[in-house]
Amino acid sequence: MTASTLATNLCVDFKRLYVSHLSELSVLPRTRLRLEPKCKPRILSKAKLVTVAALSDPFVLEIAETLEDSVSSFSSSSSPTPLPLKKLRDSSSESLLACSWPSRKDEPFRFTDISFLKSSHIHPIASPPQESAFLNTFVGTKIPGLVIADGFIVNALSDLSALPDGVFVGSLSNLSSEVIMRKILEVVSNFDGDLFSLLNGVGALDLILVYVPEGCRLDSSLYLRHHPSNVLESESNKLPMSNPRVLVFVEKGGEIGIVEEYSSGDKSKCYWTNSVLEVVVGEGAKVNHSYVQTQSMTATHIKWTSVRQESGSSYKLVEVSCGGKLSRHNLHVQQVGPDTSTELSTLHLSMAEQTQDLHSRVVLDHPRSYSRQLHKCIVAHSQGQVVFDGNVRVNRFAQQTDAGQLTRTLLLAPRATVNLKPNLQIIADDVKCSHGAAISDLEEDQLFYFQARGIDAETARRSLIFSFGAEVIESIPDVSLREKTKGGIRELLNLGLATPSS
Repeated sequence: MTASTLATNLCVDFKRLYVSHLSELSVLPRTRLRLEPKCKPRILSKAKLVTVAALSDPFVLEIAETLEDSVSSFSSSSSPTPLPLKKLRDSSSESLLACSWPSRKDEPFRFTDISFLKSSHIHPIASPPQESAFLNTFVGTKIPGLVIADGFIVNALSDLSALPDGVFVGSLSNLSSEVIMRKILEVVSNFDGDLFSLLNGVGALDLILVYVPEGCRLDSSLYLRHHPSNVLESESNKLPMSNPRVLVFVEKGGEIGIVEEYSSGDKSKCYWTNSVLEVVVGEGAKVNHSYVQTQSMTATHIKWTSVRQESGSSYKLVEVSCGGKLSRHNLHVQQVGPDTSTELSTLHLSMAEQTQDLHSRVVLDHPRSYSRQLHKCIVAHSQGQVVFDGNVRVNRFAQQTDAGQLTRTLLLAPRATVNLKPNLQIIADDVKCSHGAAISDLEEDQLFYFQARGIDAETARRSLIFSFGAEVIESIPDVSLREKTKGGIRELLNLGLATPSS
């Protein structure tokens, strides 16, 4: 049952249920009901659903209703909905009733203003794009990959011919294996998200699956190229919203490289990408994940990445984000077995009127875990902002854990803003852990070193700024993506440093 229908039915039947459950509901005025933006996907009892429906955020319910209308419109003209996707929509709909729209009073959004979304007319995308519109957008792709437009696979531009036997990449509705389908049913949406992950769960028109069987290794990276098709001028009050959702499932001993690239041809268009990526890394498996976000400077990009690591597995993420009026990445890594390895490297570049936000959480519950996080950000304009809330939790049984976290920031303009909240929580007593944070402009000694060798101050400054971010970019495994990202960052920095920032 959808969220809006459920809420309507519950409100209509409220009086009848109140009378029939008078003894139970009589205690509700004395019960403190706390509604938080961060909501666990859970099934509520009928009595609690009545109470929650009466107190639900009207704006959240309005968005849910528009999402459900778009899903209904799409489902009526497509093949039957796979069971995992139906489960995802149902659980997200019910959990959404307990969520309110976040404000600056809520700690996770204390420094991130999303009020402009509430004043926009959100228009969910309900149909696949015309493939002809993308024929000249992506050319020369010689590695296995998908082109994804607003959450839909563009088959004419996707090349999966080099995939090994047993690997499945595509829409869940095209999966024929009942065995794999049952595995997907067990893991889909099985993580603690927030309002935006639930909105994605309600509005996801398709679920793209990347499945790697046991012991299978992919020699080349799999590209997932996300590109918006339904965009509007930045002056428009309408906001097209897409909800791409991808599940990467790697069995025991499997290995894959995933490249997520969110791009946009026109840097002045307005749209909202509300994306979710779930990654399940089996025992002894390895996932190398590259995530590059260069969407329109007036777009909204909100992304959830949820990673579940089994024993002996390895997960590496390299992230570069420089697009979007608002770009927020919620990254949650859960190590559910011993001897796991997690490495996270991120670079955020914020220019004029941009907010780059990373909220990460790494939970270590088992012995001999290894975790490293490097977060770097450059704020190159007085109206730019970067937010980092990084939490590493070493729980009681995570003995002999080695965990480290470091965040470094360059502020290049007088009123540039950065809000950092590194957080290392240690409950185990036999560990090796460290964390640090630094915020500064370029050091005079570094500039003097260049000038003493005949390099002018402006060239020296540009070189030092670029090399600050190059440490992360150099970690991108794929050579073509690495060089492309270098060029994009260099172009933005040159443009930003050449424009006066008051």
